[in-house]
Amino acid sequence: MTTLPPPNTKHFSGDSLEKKVYNITESLAEFLPVANDRNRLGYNLFKYMTGEGDPPLTIVKNCKLTLKGISETELAGKIKTELESIKR
Repeated sequence: MTTLPPPNTKHFSGDSLEKKVYNITESLAEFLPVANDRNRLGYNLFKYMTGEGDPPLTIVKNCKLTLKGISETELAGKIKTELESIKR
């Protein structure tokens, strides 16, 4: 039995909105120890930035994130300030 190679992954350019939002979630790794939580948060924040999603506090409460050393409201505040810095 043989296995196929993994599919090629297309990475976002460094100045794209997707990359900036996912970089924010990766910078919060000390508070979000689970990688899948960071990916889920990044996706929801990207939807918010494109006008389709909920605000950060609602996202943090609804995503069922595993938090370490920070409350939901503090995390949402950090996210909000970071998002404001990258708004177009």
